[in-house]
Amino acid sequence: MPGTASPSVSCRAVGGLGSMALSGLEVEKQVPADPRPGHKLQSWWSLAFCLCFYGFMSQMRPGESFITPYLLGPDKNFTQKQVTNEITPVLSYSYLAVLVPVFLLTDYLRYKPVLLLQGLSYVSVWLLLLFGSSVLHMQFMEFFFSITMAARIAYSSYIFSLVPPACYQRMAGYSRASVLLGVFASSVLGQLLVTVGGTPFSTLNYISLVFLAFSLVLTLFLKRPKRSLFFNRGAPACAGASPSELDPMNLGQVQPTGGKPGQLPASWRDSALAHMLRELGHTARLPQLRLWSLWWVFNSAGYYLIVYYVHILWNVVNPTTDTTRVYNGGADAASTLLGAITSFAAGFVRIRWALWAKLIIAVVTVLQAGLIFLMYKTSNIWLCYSAFVLFRGSHQLLVPIATFQIASSLSQELRALVFGVNTFLATVLKTIITLVVSDKRGLGLPVRSQVSSVRTWPQSQVCICCQMR
Repeated sequence: MPGTASPSVSCRAVGGLGSMALSGLEVEKQVPADPRPGHKLQSWWSLAFCLCFYGFMSQMRPGESFITPYLLGPDKNFTQKQVTNEITPVLSYSYLAVLVPVFLLTDYLRYKPVLLLQGLSYVSVWLLLLFGSSVLHMQFMEFFFSITMAARIAYSSYIFSLVPPACYQRMAGYSRASVLLGVFASSVLGQLLVTVGGTPFSTLNYISLVFLAFSLVLTLFLKRPKRSLFFNRGAPACAGASPSELDPMNLGQVQPTGGKPGQLPASWRDSALAHMLRELGHTARLPQLRLWSLWWVFNSAGYYLIVYYVHILWNVVNPTTDTTRVYNGGADAASTLLGAITSFAAGFVRIRWALWAKLIIAVVTVLQAGLIFLMYKTSNIWLCYSAFVLFRGSHQLLVPIATFQIASSLSQELRALVFGVNTFLATVLKTIITLVVSDKRGLGLPVRSQVSSVRTWPQSQVCICCQMR
């Protein structure tokens, strides 16, 4: 939540679409370019509209950009040390704890129940924000927020389980655009209500709660898929699924064979998971895959640490008591818009990545280090806002490039597995840093010192890229 505890909505949304469920970015060549005309085409457009409308509404949380001043202000009256060293670190710990279970449950339960869990968790977050009064309440708020972050995989993979393979690429673009538009609209609405309307932060949170309750109701009307990626691959065959639904799930592995009496029907060596792990071991030897995976792990860890604490930093740089002069929503909106532009532009970059990847990664990460240093040193809130906007935009420039570079050499199932492993490793790294640097049981550094420690993070990425062969 941007404010005190979590990454901002835009970051989460983009990260959710880019981290673990990007398996639909490449369309199989044998699949027709367009869905069949007639009723099926009309049905697909209706489904796309429903999914995109839900994606838009689920991001409408105008109070999210102002969580930090709300907690530090007279409404809650927490101290900056409590927010920085006791409340915020809980997000990293709980996210690490729930990430893998939620990922597995998402596939096993076929997406919709996890979307319901996400909606209930969002409502719980804002109820605790509005009616909680202790540090423990806010720590539980962070726990529920970690569930919403882990559950974002449900939406980004859900969209590919309901549409034909020919529609994967368009559906990925539509859903990403709807989420980014929701983030942008939410941030702008929050900023207008605060600056122009003089709306108190508590009222802003009540408005967010209404939007979240509405999106939870929308979840009840979403269609539940008949198949998923790993656990329910065979279910459609019994449920009358069409061959086109089963084509993307074909691993090409050896079919299970009968075992001896008293043994399982198939050896574990013939299971889909074992096959994917063997394939993952082979593909891990590819230099480009290793390079971009390492960038993903290290850059994501540093990026999210900055996003977690930047709203606290803004409050330190500009500790104003005039709520109408807090422009966090505007900064989030601008960074979302720039992130969307750079992500879109990245799709048109045509260079020899095998030759220039290391140089580009080095240039971008050095730029990020400079922007972090500017945020650390400046006492001008507008410079701090601008540095954050450029920092997020530079990160979003490389995310789709890394996604394509990783996904291009992998099958659909391996893409989900690799993105999941990369995300998990980044979360582990981020949690270790949080424990050492932020937690009161560790160094318990103030927010400026934490930003100063993270500014050396991009430099380590440059060293790793230079040493790779």
